[in-house]
Amino acid sequence: MVGGASSGKSEVGLSLAGRATTRAFVATGQPLDDEMAERIRRHRQSRGPVWDTAEVPVDLEQWFRARGRLYRAIVLDCLTLWLSNLSERGVSDTRVLELVDELIRAIRTVPARVVVVTNELGMGLVPLEASARRFRDLAGQINQRVAQEADEVYAVLSGLPVRIKPQRGMRSLSRVP
Repeated sequence: MVGGASSGKSEVGLSLAGRATTRAFVATGQPLDDEMAERIRRHRQSRGPVWDTAEVPVDLEQWFRARGRLYRAIVLDCLTLWLSNLSERGVSDTRVLELVDELIRAIRTVPARVVVVTNELGMGLVPLEASARRFRDLAGQINQRVAQEADEVYAVLSGLPVRIKPQRGMRSLSRVP
């Protein structure tokens, strides 16, 4: 599930996860300021009590290995914030890509339908600062790796999902029970 900021990705991701009896929303966002705390509160409230929420800013692979088997549907939101959290901790680009591969392997071990949400950063202007260009490029590499391994890929534009990768003949990133 890829799209721009405030495109409706999270809502579409929740819908695609289905109505399984056990559902988890794995949030990578952190309430580092009042605006973000309010945004997180609104998102949590809109999901309601049928979703377990796990706040996992960094250790996604560990969460999937330890807790992923408990659920029939999981929405991971979002890879871009996860990258930001890793970057803030000084994790090298090489290590980030290794962590992506580890995350993909961990997701494959769970029996749940897994919906991964991420931002598309490469459709706008080229950032002026080198660090912003590096972040955008790394986010693009992460998105490409995850999309390549996923059964299905959707882009969300103005709240509307557009399927850009069919399931037929693809290796599985998520398994539908």
